[in-house]
Amino acid sequence: MSIKLCAMNAQDYDQVQQLWSRCEGLSQPDSRAQVEALVQHHPGLSLVARNEEEIVAAILAGHDGRRGYLYHLAVDVAYRQQGLARRLVQHCLDQLETAGIPRCSVFVYQENEEASQFWKSLGWRQRPELKVFAVDLEPFAEVKEND
Repeated sequence: MSIKLCAMNAQDYDQVQQLWSRCEGLSQPDSRAQVEALVQHHPGLSLVARNEEEIVAAILAGHDGRRGYLYHLAVDVAYRQQGLARRLVQHCLDQLETAGIPRCSVFVYQENEEASQFWKSLGWRQRPELKVFAVDLEPFAEVKEND
């Protein structure tokens, strides 16, 4: 079994979406348009791992010119404990460093202990001094229109 890492492209979306839906602990997956925009804006940064034609792992990544962000790291259960996640993450970090991005962040749900342990095993540190705030713009826009 030979697993190959490849740049994610727009044609990968359906298989990547299926992978994300099989993996617990991920946030609501991004739409096709969002993923396509990200991979076009940062070509080669987001990756898939293929066993023949089947996508068995994927990572979505991007940056804002100042900080890098990793999203939706997922490895199919049958392919875990083979170093795929580490390879995907390292590729992204190498690409971000080449782009001059000095720091990368990842967001993990509080209850996702498996993900927390994974990131700690890679030497990532939790930032207890930070609070994350978010707003959903579409519902927010609807509320503003009704005011």
